[in-house]
Amino acid sequence: MKIIVKGKNFEVTPALKEYVEKKVSKIEKYFEGELREATVTLVVERELHRIEVTIPIDGYILRGEEETTDMYNSIDNVVDKLERQVRKYKTRINRKIKTLSVLDLVPNGNFVPDEQQEPRVVRTKHFALKPMPEEEAILQMDLLGHNFFVFLNAETDEVNVVYRRKDGNYGLIEPEFG
Repeated sequence: MKIIVKGKNFEVTPALKEYVEKKVSKIEKYFEGELREATVTLVVERELHRIEVTIPIDGYILRGEEETTDMYNSIDNVVDKLERQVRKYKTRINRKIKTLSVLDLVPNGNFVPDEQQEPRVVRTKHFALKPMPEEEAILQMDLLGHNFFVFLNAETDEVNVVYRRKDGNYGLIEPEFG
């Protein structure tokens, strides 16, 4: 697996890069050579050291983020978090990966407003919109650690949103145009 290590607000030392590669490559053992690439971003802001890891897995995205006052602790914590996610969802992920087909992917954006007096778009995310059943969308949302997930419902061929409710259950939004 190729591991791309980037630094934001600081220079990544060879020792730190080697440590990241050693730790993140532990995830590979769960996927028997199916992983091609991982992107790791190390960020230093004030006294906080954050690591963001993104690993595409055949249409899924495994993502983890941790922040502490020490970069090595952040790295250890995010790898532990990713391993827990993989162990939790391993069976479901493998079952879904085996049934995936190649589809035309439609890009879409997700806008996140900043917490200022006048909200504005400060970040745009693009992602592939692929047909999937509700259960798979919930799985993807949980893997990303998000509270909602936009997807193309394979049963209705409509864009839907699943979200986590405060009571721990899930909700489904099915927009109606007209």
